[in-house]
Amino acid sequence: MSLIPDRSGNSSLWHRLAALILVIAALGLPINDLYRYVLLLLATVAILAGAVSRDHVAWLTAIGVVALTIVGRVLFPAPLIEEGHNVFIVDGRSGALERGLPAEAYRLMVAEFDAAHPPDRRCDPAVFGCWRSQGFPDRAFAFSADGIYQHPMFSRRVTAIDFDDPVRLRLGFINEQHYNWTGPSDLQRGWRGRGFDRLLHPWRLTMPFFVMYRFPAAHVGSRLCWQGEVLWEGEGERFTRWLHRDFSCRLIEDQDVGRRIFGVSIASPLAMSLDASLGVQLRRLVEPGLALLAIAAVLMLLVRWRERQLTLPFVLIGLALIAIALNDSSFIGGVRPFDGGDDGLFYEGMGRRITQYLLAGDLRAALEGGEKVYFYGGPGLRYFRSLEHFVFGDSFLGYLSLVLALPFLALAVFRRFFGAPAALALTFVFLAIPVGAVFGSSFYHYAKWAARGFADPAAAIVFLAGFVVLIRNADIRFAPALGAGLLFALALWLRPNLAPGAAVLLSAAGLASLWHGEFRRLAGLCIGFVPVFGMALHNWVFGNALVLFSSNITEPGNFPTPPWVYAAALGDLIRFDWTVGNIGRVARQWIGWLSGPSDSPATVPLHAAAVAVLVWVCRSRRYEFWLRITAGAALALHVVAWFYPSTDRHHYLVWFLTFVVCAVWTRDEGWELLRRWIPNATARVENHPRRAWLFQTLNRWASR
Repeated sequence: MSLIPDRSGNSSLWHRLAALILVIAALGLPINDLYRYVLLLLATVAILAGAVSRDHVAWLTAIGVVALTIVGRVLFPAPLIEEGHNVFIVDGRSGALERGLPAEAYRLMVAEFDAAHPPDRRCDPAVFGCWRSQGFPDRAFAFSADGIYQHPMFSRRVTAIDFDDPVRLRLGFINEQHYNWTGPSDLQRGWRGRGFDRLLHPWRLTMPFFVMYRFPAAHVGSRLCWQGEVLWEGEGERFTRWLHRDFSCRLIEDQDVGRRIFGVSIASPLAMSLDASLGVQLRRLVEPGLALLAIAAVLMLLVRWRERQLTLPFVLIGLALIAIALNDSSFIGGVRPFDGGDDGLFYEGMGRRITQYLLAGDLRAALEGGEKVYFYGGPGLRYFRSLEHFVFGDSFLGYLSLVLALPFLALAVFRRFFGAPAALALTFVFLAIPVGAVFGSSFYHYAKWAARGFADPAAAIVFLAGFVVLIRNADIRFAPALGAGLLFALALWLRPNLAPGAAVLLSAAGLASLWHGEFRRLAGLCIGFVPVFGMALHNWVFGNALVLFSSNITEPGNFPTPPWVYAAALGDLIRFDWTVGNIGRVARQWIGWLSGPSDSPATVPLHAAAVAVLVWVCRSRRYEFWLRITAGAALALHVVAWFYPSTDRHHYLVWFLTFVVCAVWTRDEGWELLRRWIPNATARVENHPRRAWLFQTLNRWASR
């Protein structure tokens, strides 16, 4: 089953895209809450799985309904509450917090900060990772991507207050680069919880922060409830400190309108909720109600589907969400504190900076991306993070969407080489059965590193998208070839170490197109792949350096076993010099490579056999062209592991492609060998009473 049926053409794809744009317009940007994201997800599945109408009357009606929804949002808005928030750190110096916050509120928070973090116990600012050396707020209220389209007075405008976990409050500033606190710091960014509670609340934010609210007149009669510390403004900018160990509430009265109310989380946790008046609650229902009605109208007017078409996509998405939640539920709608020194903190911090440059109209600084010559990993994720902020605000829902697409891409890859039932079975193994972790074929791996904000899962997903477009559209059409080339280019922007695999696939496709005279397809591949040279162009324009991808290729840590070590090891072998030296370095590198994602030397024989299968398939003419090319691409990526660090996340893609090739080989040759070697065991499998039931079930699901 394909999420986009094979019967659709280019025009149908454009109609689907237009319908999706209508849905987004009905929801409004940014889509940063789970209610609207779920609506977007449901509508996207229906649009991609069903058939989209081309009837002009239906389209005009749908556009009219969405336009009325937008007008309704403007005419009947929910009362907006001004919110400002920021980290609160001081170190005996005047700064933006002192200049921008009310004097008494600032004094009360400083006293609490000094009591919780005495000056004589603070870390040494000369040591990297100490909060005192990393940077302080440059404004009183932090930038929030939620406020991009609002022009707020402080950070953002909200319609409701309800949090008992700062991760769900989505405080984007916690992942700004100058709060890169690591081991030696007495202030830590956060820590991971343990036990059952970690499933729903995996992270504890330990960064000191405050959140400030100013209520409009419409909220008079509502009640603000909190647990923790609140500073409530009174006459003459005087603040009263309220500390509640249990949830307590206070009525918002006329004199509170426009005054500032600070929730403070410095020495104790903070939880707040707003018990809005009935009138406000009714007005808050208008926008989500209109969005629901508009999306329902768009789907009914423009999309036709059968219920069975939607069952499998929702099952795959549900299983993916379960796997994500078991690893890190904060990835689903929250903003976790990335670990200090991690790639995730760099990419997110740089993405926030790029977003602010764009909003200020500084396009050059935005394109520069924080580095005149790219050094830090794949440069693409920082720009993806910025785009994510424009669409999804202060959330990671953009990356989540990318990860949720992975099961469908895996299914498409398997269906290219297997029948529908077998492809579905392999997809379920990849998605839901942990045994896949031994062979690098577990969805859980990708979810884990995506939640940490690393680029590797995104690069693998985009690469597989290009792979699917390339191998499923082996014809002379220009557009699919263009799309495939562009997706491979984007994958290299995210992780340049995938270049050998992309080179094998695109070269094979290009030579085949040239051989068959499919020049339009060849042109599409070339034009689509051209953006990959944007990295070199960036490095030349901004840094006046000729660097193809990123300059970290010169870092010894990125090449623990460079080519000269292999040459030296070969010389040692010729001289019968069996000292550990160079031979030992090569041996350690190969053991790390063949340990695979399981990171266990016990799996070296299994993975070595898998690589041998790749060589066999690549050389054998009995296998189809694209399977042999897939084996060649996997081998090219395996060669990268001879030199590159053997960290598992760098090589998930190569082991997935290896798994695909080995699965086909097992079907065509391997099972027959097993029949000869272990006939009794294979006979038990083939004659198992549950085998027929399993095949019937898979056939039934595959036909959906």
